[in-house]
Amino acid sequence: MQPEQNMQKLLQWLGTGILIVLLLWSGISPFDRITWLMEVLPVLIVLPLLWYSKNNYPLTNLLYGLIFLHCIVLIVGGAYSYARVPLGFMLQQWLELDRNPYDKIGHFFQGLVPAIAAREILWRGAYVSSAKMLNFLIICVVLAISASYELIEWGAALALGQGADEFLGTQGDVWDTQSDMFLALLGALAALLFGRFHQRQLASLKAGSIVEHAVSGHQSR
Repeated sequence: MQPEQNMQKLLQWLGTGILIVLLLWSGISPFDRITWLMEVLPVLIVLPLLWYSKNNYPLTNLLYGLIFLHCIVLIVGGAYSYARVPLGFMLQQWLELDRNPYDKIGHFFQGLVPAIAAREILWRGAYVSSAKMLNFLIICVVLAISASYELIEWGAALALGQGADEFLGTQGDVWDTQSDMFLALLGALAALLFGRFHQRQLASLKAGSIVEHAVSGHQSR
């Protein structure tokens, strides 16, 4: 096994361990238990999926790293509720804002991470040959995901009534839904800046996969 692969496995175990510790910490005494569960649910789903697929469909280090950061944002938001995260209050004071902006960080990542994931899937599957069309589809995927999430929030509001206030985190902002989707769009646009760096990682991942298949085929003879 190459040193780079050893380092990647070490980082995967380390990242998983950190996330599990944070999940346990956030679940001990969250501000609102239902809100915590709804916020960390994506982490509870994605983490096992990443481990299940890491051999058959490994991702680039860039995508793994961004998913790790997004998970932290979700876990912290679930622990405090987005409107009460201390980091958000600090940003609110520094930027002289009217509300805690921590949820906007979450929505920025909601655009950034799916954009990188969409680019990775579309490129590796050779579904799109034009770079311009690829970027267009990435933006479309992100906005579709963001709109779907807003529909989920709407459904939660209808189902839970006042109990959904902590999950929605609108803080009285009548334009909260629109600004959430705008931040996701900004995240998707920011992902395009990683294009060349991401492409190099994808090429390296493809080359490593070819070598691995060649070695595996030779050993099976």
